[in-house]
Amino acid sequence: MTTPHIRILATGGTIAGSAGSAITRGYRAGQVAIADMLAGAKTLGIAARLDGVDIAQIGSQDIGWAEWDILHSHIAEACADPDVDGVIVTHGTDTAEETAFLLDLTLAAGKPVVLVGAMRPADAVGSDGLRNFANAVRVASDPGAHGRGVMLVMGDSILAASDARKWATANVDAFKGYPRGPLGLVTPTTLDWFAPPARIRSPARFAWPECLPRVEIVYAAADVESDIVDALISLGAKGLVLAGMGQGNAPKPLLSALSRVVQAGVPVVRASRVDEGSVDRNVEVDDDSVGFVASRSYNPQKSRILLQLMLASGITDPARMQSEFDRR
Repeated sequence: MTTPHIRILATGGTIAGSAGSAITRGYRAGQVAIADMLAGAKTLGIAARLDGVDIAQIGSQDIGWAEWDILHSHIAEACADPDVDGVIVTHGTDTAEETAFLLDLTLAAGKPVVLVGAMRPADAVGSDGLRNFANAVRVASDPGAHGRGVMLVMGDSILAASDARKWATANVDAFKGYPRGPLGLVTPTTLDWFAPPARIRSPARFAWPECLPRVEIVYAAADVESDIVDALISLGAKGLVLAGMGQGNAPKPLLSALSRVVQAGVPVVRASRVDEGSVDRNVEVDDDSVGFVASRSYNPQKSRILLQLMLASGITDPARMQSEFDRR
């Protein structure tokens, strides 16, 4: 049996973090180079040929277009290389769901692309980094991982990029999948898929853009001021996402301000600040009359990514936008 060849693209994060002490709380992300991480992985006896490239050495709160553009290029190159069987991206957890979703929407569902991170730095007692990394290698090496789109591996779970969301600030099992649960469970020695691949030979939904248009998130709260909407438009926002209460609701003045910008041609997506649940059309807000788009199962940060890609692709019709949010 041929040993699988896995390309590792490192961006930093807690998985490459260092605290300088096994028991301190503070640490610095992105301190461990990929060469050192792979040297540590060798001691585990992982049955794969690994090579790595340092894309960035940052905390994922600082990741943005410059890193995404380089990362996408490297992944596309690796997926086109017949000698490479899969790709792993080591990544901080703060924005892992956004990076994974962006890649998932702009890559064909062929070879496995797996994001992996850690909740504890590499030198902390009980660090989860090497276990998560070993699990990611097992997933990326498995033939059954093909045709599933981009995945996130954390806490022994395999999550689809479209479902993965960070729900806890510090727990080792800080990620869960919504609306679907895990695609499977993985340990360094076992791998169980819960269903066959659903996206075999599926093309990318969107071409990789030259840039991402500016889209801002408006957070709803009791008695929040509505002038933030006009301020964001004046600063150049081309679209807005409402992180609303409950099923994407907001105080009347804020909804009125958002409806005015829709009439001026700026799309608005209603999402929810609540961690779990769908935002459906015309429940408490009359989307049909004002032209809002309902985010369905996507949280505000994923809604922002999807809206950016639609705008970059020239999609501005609310009905077409809604159909994209309705897709799974």
